Amino acid sequence: MPGLSIIPLQAFPMVEPGDDLASFIHAALREQNVQLEDGDVIAVAQKVVSKAEGRYIRLADIDPDPEALSLAAEVEKDARLVQLILRESTAVVRKRTGVLIVRHRLGYVHANAGIDHSNMNQTPGGEQVLLLPENPDASARHLRDELARYCNVSLHVLINDTTGRAWRYGTAGMAIGTAGFSVIRDQVGERDLYGNSLEATITAVADELAAAASFVMGQAAEGTPVVLIRGARLERSEHGSQALIRPLEQDLFR
Repeated sequence: MPGLSIIPLQAFPMVEPGDDLASFIHAALREQNVQLEDGDVIAVAQKVVSKAEGRYIRLADIDPDPEALSLAAEVEKDARLVQLILRESTAVVRKRTGVLIVRHRLGYVHANAGIDHSNMNQTPGGEQVLLLPENPDASARHLRDELARYCNVSLHVLINDTTGRAWRYGTAGMAIGTAGFSVIRDQVGERDLYGNSLEATITAVADELAAAASFVMGQAAEGTPVVLIRGARLERSEHGSQALIRPLEQDLFR
């Protein structure tokens, strides 16, 4: 019977700027004696992609402008961090003490523009933070192509991050970069078990896979930023993850 399996790549090495993620993943697969198959999905945590791409920023190098200083005082955050958040965003969506929800320049709506400092060694020169990849879909395509060259298979790549959700506690995984598969499945017009025509069902395929991968990866000291997803039976596409983002004119919650 078909099913979905998620295999974490254990003992994955620490990633530094300039590292070859495809080479690391290939080595981890060989170490676990796992052979990639056509249609497999490699899901990679955003953080290791950002690290490999050198997306570090030292807060000591940031000079907040008056807007950042004012907003930082309002939400009681480091003004240098707020400056970076504004730089990476197109709009502030919600704010209160300790919370700053923004629309990222790539369209995601989440806290702090995805900027983070967890699971990072801090340097003697001062605190540093990590930005999202410059272009996560391009990063996913590059990783897909390099892995295909190593393993000679047709596969998919998903880069996931975690985000909070309105009206619900906790974070869940979401896709911020994809390569090789359709990120949504439009089921409008299909029939349910009772023969009724579906009128509004569009499945966020990439986000569901991202959440499953995130659950296996963990969020603390698990050290498993890459997992193999097998059995997803995805539709091929090169449109990327931007197809998941609802146009602003359809946003009912602004």
